[in-house]
Amino acid sequence: MTAGFGDRLTAAAVIPMHTPQEAIQELEFAVQELGMKSAMMASFVRRPVPMIARKYPDAAPFAYTLDVYGIDSDYDYDPFWAKCQELGIAPTFHSLGYTWGSRQSYSNYVYNHVGSFAASAEAICKGLLLGGVPMRFPKLRFGFLEGGVAWAVMCYSDLISHWHKRNGKAMSEFLNPAFVDQKQFASLVACYARRQTDGDLRILRDFGSTPSGTISSDISIDEFEKSGIKSAEDIRDIFVHKFYFGCEGDDPLNAMAFNARGIPFDARLKPLYGSDIGHWDVPDMREIVEEAYELVERGIIDEEALRSLLFDNAITFWSTNNRNFFQGTTVERAVESRRAELGSWG
Repeated sequence: MTAGFGDRLTAAAVIPMHTPQEAIQELEFAVQELGMKSAMMASFVRRPVPMIARKYPDAAPFAYTLDVYGIDSDYDYDPFWAKCQELGIAPTFHSLGYTWGSRQSYSNYVYNHVGSFAASAEAICKGLLLGGVPMRFPKLRFGFLEGGVAWAVMCYSDLISHWHKRNGKAMSEFLNPAFVDQKQFASLVACYARRQTDGDLRILRDFGSTPSGTISSDISIDEFEKSGIKSAEDIRDIFVHKFYFGCEGDDPLNAMAFNARGIPFDARLKPLYGSDIGHWDVPDMREIVEEAYELVERGIIDEEALRSLLFDNAITFWSTNNRNFFQGTTVERAVESRRAELGSWG
């Protein structure tokens, strides 16, 4: 498709993610046989709910869970992430966020479309982080496409807040059910809420009776345990160095990536520019870069920030795990020059 234009264009391989083995086979074929150097995956795979699929097969398509390859997955996707790291691929993700959640209008596309890509990006972002993927594969950079960066600022800040109040140590000290005085609790309920419990206090008597540090014998109260995260700074470093957020030029909230005021650790996230040429929101493809420059004209960001959006972040995203990504392109010299100026991007 891009034969003869490889100095300016490169096609992205679309990798199916239903199983890690299928994904590995397709990625190897795309990179080793077809010579492709970028890849996009769906943000999730819909998995049927086994009981519904067995008892009500006709209803199975409407009862599903979202597998985001990190936490709660049916498969171990680590072999796939290892293959991405081996082949110099920076994984990118993009999926519709409607027909699930609140975006299920049968009459209004705008209702479903607003916030759609941000929702699917947030799902895979949290799944990867809480599943420990960025910590186990430090060379990888992950791109969440077309949802903008505003959702990421909120997600990042919220995760920092949750870490402070729900990390393993905090849970053990302040929210451990083993510390509940069951007798006093049951007494209060019997006195003030007997009608709601119909006098059945067995669940309350059992509450908190498991060993200290666990809710059950096989579920840890530390929900960050699988993430490998040991501090709030770890979350910051993942969002600042390993996660990139696909933005379009006409989105005024791109500025949130560069305005660190009020954001934990004064973090500046990395927006990754995408033109979206060919879609209904680009009526004139000649104006896409001009639209991005409007933030500078309005004094919201400076030209250095604009350069990060349009150029620098693309260099670090695509080159961190593949030094030769821009080799043979019309921007090769400019990339090498700018890379020398940027130094280590971590």
